[in-house]
Amino acid sequence: MKNLAPILVLVFAFTLTTIAQKKRDHQRWQFTIEQQTELTVKKMTLALDLSAQQQLKIKPLILAKMLEKEAFVVKKKEAKKKYEKPTSNTIYALKIKSLDQQIAMRKSMKNILNTAQFEKFEKMHEKRMIKKKKMKMKMKMKKKKKKKKDAK
Repeated sequence: MKNLAPILVLVFAFTLTTIAQKKRDHQRWQFTIEQQTELTVKKMTLALDLSAQQQLKIKPLILAKMLEKEAFVVKKKEAKKKYEKPTSNTIYALKIKSLDQQIAMRKSMKNILNTAQFEKFEKMHEKRMIKKKKMKMKMKMKKKKKKKKDAK
């Protein structure tokens, strides 16, 4: 009995360390672009109280945005596989294109939504941007910690 207790403690400790070290692969749900668009429009309908006509006008805008985002992700993955780093000119061009798209989206949303809905939309967009910035900062901090750990 005395010999059994230390063996159980060792087995338990070993099991916990192996479980803790397993890399957890958090898989996201893989929705199609049409499904993503539909979900986004429904969320906006709930948040902004959109009419049926407004939903029909917004859906193609969201679909186009999702398609461009998907193309960008694919292009970025291919460049990463080839170990290509973008030049400052390409980054500049991408940022200009992104800002132009945001301006166009904002103008079209302003035409579709009434003033109260548009104000709500702007607040939602602002919150989302703040959340993105926080996530980027967290990722940078994790990378810094990992680099420091690897350097030691």
